[in-house]
Amino acid sequence: MTDDTLADRLAIRDVVESWALARDSADWDWFGEQWHDDGYMMATWFQGPKEDFIRVSREGFEKGVSILHYTGASQSTVAANRAISQTRMTIMQRGEVHGVLCDVSCIGRFYDFFEKRGGRWAIVLRQPIYEKDWLTPVTPGAIVELDPGLLERFPAGYRHLAYLQVQAGFPVKPDMPGLRGPVVAALYERGAAWLAGRPAAPWPPPPR
Repeated sequence: MTDDTLADRLAIRDVVESWALARDSADWDWFGEQWHDDGYMMATWFQGPKEDFIRVSREGFEKGVSILHYTGASQSTVAANRAISQTRMTIMQRGEVHGVLCDVSCIGRFYDFFEKRGGRWAIVLRQPIYEKDWLTPVTPGAIVELDPGLLERFPAGYRHLAYLQVQAGFPVKPDMPGLRGPVVAALYERGAAWLAGRPAAPWPPPPR
């Protein structure tokens, strides 16, 4: 690994970690610095330009919406001025489910399309991969009855997170990538094309 490659990877890792810290501490100026101007966010409850994502995240925070992020191991593949970064992450959201206050934890990866412009690495597209989740009442011993039909509308990797978000009034996307399957395979193909320098597909990706 060359010194330049190591410096690039460290800069990318800094963006990944700053994204989570800025988002969860409501430092919206700092949060905005982690994106390029045309940055795009894909999440269960929102898909759109980074300006809109920052706005709705801020509105939610001010209304008391509780969503936190924990990041773990992170690695990036750098090809000239482009990179794909993958980071272990946990999304943690608290909210009421049928009148019972619950926590949902969702484990997965941030799959990020990065580009270096004017000497600065920043996010062009963030597409989480959702692998496993679970729901726990906040009060020990509390019981919440889930609707099996609603639960099964969503992939196994984030169905409890989706259930809570639907209860909170969010429109949840039902076909986000998980650990296996054609959706995540298509994402990996787009990542390879990005690293090869081919023109990026429009965000969001066209339906398969």
